[in-house]
Amino acid sequence: MPVKTITFDFWGTLLFDGPGSDDRYKNRRLSEFETLLGSAGISVTAAALDRAYDESGTYLARIWSASKDVPVQDHVRAILAAVDAGLPRRVPSALMTALIDAYSRPILLVPPAVDNGALAALQALAGGGYTMAIVSNIMRTPGATLRQVLERFRLLSFFKRATFSDEVGIRKPSPEIFALTLRAIGGEPGTAVHVGDDPILDVQGAHAAGMRVIQVTSSRVRARGAQRPDLAIPRLAELPDAIDQLE
Repeated sequence: MPVKTITFDFWGTLLFDGPGSDDRYKNRRLSEFETLLGSAGISVTAAALDRAYDESGTYLARIWSASKDVPVQDHVRAILAAVDAGLPRRVPSALMTALIDAYSRPILLVPPAVDNGALAALQALAGGGYTMAIVSNIMRTPGATLRQVLERFRLLSFFKRATFSDEVGIRKPSPEIFALTLRAIGGEPGTAVHVGDDPILDVQGAHAAGMRVIQVTSSRVRARGAQRPDLAIPRLAELPDAIDQLE
């Protein structure tokens, strides 16, 4: 079966963040929150913000567990509401915009690592005429900022579309996030391949959408059924050959 469309996961496939990254981002976010709120005459302690941030994580986990998502302004409102239930209503729109910006940009200051074979692989695939897109869940950094990260690594221009969960309200492994991406770029599941690292979010999710899957993993694949990829590769440098093999 020919391959015409290739979709990619973001985290763990194109780019990588260490286990302590959220703590680094959290500290930057909350430090700016405290400064911005204080400048507006709203006194909030660092301890209260820290507790509120963790409570917002519980709120997000509940939504994400249903394969749903919300825009990052809801993340910020959840933090403010955990400090004081009435606080989101008292924050002026300009201040809310500044808080959302402070929440969104730490990754630009502490950037993740990129797969060092990604650029060459995408160049080769683009030269082969494949249509490419991103299908990715976010964590706390919004899709708009993740596009800036891709641009920084010269990867964004290869993708006809970048679908991020906060912008469409759906998270992997729901097959709908794959389906809506394929519809947007004129792709068909039968001639599409998804490339990702997670056996549930990527492999199982894309299989449910009728796609073939290449899993990026350095471990031996032991999964069976819907969680077993059609092929596995340890790094993106091997992706062009893997696509040829599928065809």
